[in-house]
Amino acid sequence: MPEPKNPVSEHRLRRRVQFHETDAAGIVHFSRYILFMEEAEHALWRAAGMSIMPTDAAVGWPRTAVSFEYHRPLHFEEEFDVLLRIVAIEERKIRYACTLICGEVRIATGTMTIACVTGAPGGPMRGVPIPEDIKERLAVAPDGEAEQ
Repeated sequence: MPEPKNPVSEHRLRRRVQFHETDAAGIVHFSRYILFMEEAEHALWRAAGMSIMPTDAAVGWPRTAVSFEYHRPLHFEEEFDVLLRIVAIEERKIRYACTLICGEVRIATGTMTIACVTGAPGGPMRGVPIPEDIKERLAVAPDGEAEQ
């Protein structure tokens, strides 16, 4: 992956609602919003020249908190943007804020916190400091937790 010139603090992902993401009324199921946020997170990491789960990873990133507020439903075939921003980088955690927008309409807002851990697959995890090479490629968005 190419190395970015500056640390990445946010990413905008454009999507279209797929049929399998909707219920019988053609409305996106609430659980999909977390997957949209995670998809944008993976795109943000790629924009920073990394993968959140490389094959030789020394650390993992379990989700420790996720929340969403829903403002308007999304429907089949609607195009929307997922704006993901890094709002905090702590010693062992990264916190994101996410906004889903369809045109000029705010669809949903959410947050997600991930923890940096180590441990054998299937074994106990232990929180560890975020590696320096990762911290160098990510940054808190300039206006932090300000409204998006």
